[in-house]
Amino acid sequence: MGVKLYYTTVTASREVKSQQAEVMRILESKNIQFELIDISVGGDIRNEMRTKSGNPNAAPPQIFNEDQYCGDYEMFSEAVEEDTVEKFLKIA
Repeated sequence: MGVKLYYTTVTASREVKSQQAEVMRILESKNIQFELIDISVGGDIRNEMRTKSGNPNAAPPQIFNEDQYCGDYEMFSEAVEEDTVEKFLKIA
């Protein structure tokens, strides 16, 4: 599967929960299949997300196409506003 969404099921942050839900809702509304990867199951997965994104402090949601980094919530949101989601996800 191409698009991967790194997210967490364990967060006290309403902002993170809201951002994750919005990304999922938009992907589903565009019929874009994606794989959910929960970083709360282990530090190795969180470290993998941070390494792949090139940001040692990266927080979910982080979006990839396979191992290619697409961006974070802010970048995704910008792509939605500009109607360039498929290009952002590297599937266009």
